[in-house]
Amino acid sequence: MKLIEMNVNDYLELVSSDAPAPGGGSASALCGAQGAGLIAMVAKLTLGKAKLEAFHPVCREVAAEADSLCKELTAQIDTDTEAYGRIAAAFRLPRDTDENKKLRRAAVKEATEYATQVPLGTMELALRGLKTAEKLVGSFNTACASDVGCGILGLKACLDGAHMNVMINAPGLDEEKASAYLAEAEALAAEAEALAAKLTADIRALL
Repeated sequence: MKLIEMNVNDYLELVSSDAPAPGGGSASALCGAQGAGLIAMVAKLTLGKAKLEAFHPVCREVAAEADSLCKELTAQIDTDTEAYGRIAAAFRLPRDTDENKKLRRAAVKEATEYATQVPLGTMELALRGLKTAEKLVGSFNTACASDVGCGILGLKACLDGAHMNVMINAPGLDEEKASAYLAEAEALAAEAEALAAKLTADIRALL
C-alpha cells in the first residue's frame, strides 16, 4: 500500500515505529503538500466572496497552481520512501566476488544519486509553493490570514527538511556531483529563507 493511501493514524504509527522509512524526506513532502493545500483553500475561500471580486483573478491563478503543487508534493511522499528503498536494496546486493563488489558499488552510487535528486525536487516544489503564496499575499480574505501563514510555514519546513536530505545523501557521490547538488540546494534554501521571512512578517502584520 502506498503511504498516501493510508489513513492518518496508520501513517503516523508507521512514522513513529522503528521502521527506517518513511523518514524525514517523506514527512517533509507531507508538510509541503499540506502547506500548498492551505494556500489553495484560502484562494478558493476568497473566490467565494463577492465583495472580494477584485482579488478573484489572482486567486483563480493561485488556486490552480497550489492544487497542482499539492498533488506533486503528495506524490513525493512515496517517491522519497522509494528512494530509500533503492539504497537499502543496493546495499543488500552480494559482494562475494570482485565483479559483484563492482556491481554493488555502482548500484549504491546510482541509488544514492536518485535519493539526492528526489529531495532536491521536493525543495524546488516547495519554493514554487512559496512563490505561489507570495501572489496571494495582499489579495485574499484576511479572515484566513492564519491559514496562509500556516501554509507558508509548512512549505518552508518542507524545503528545510528536504535540504537536510540532500545534505546527508550528496556526500555519497563523487566530489564533483556532490558539490553541484549541494550548491543547487543551498541556492534554493537561501532564496526560500528570504522569501519565507518576508511573507511570514507580512502575514503576522495582519493578525
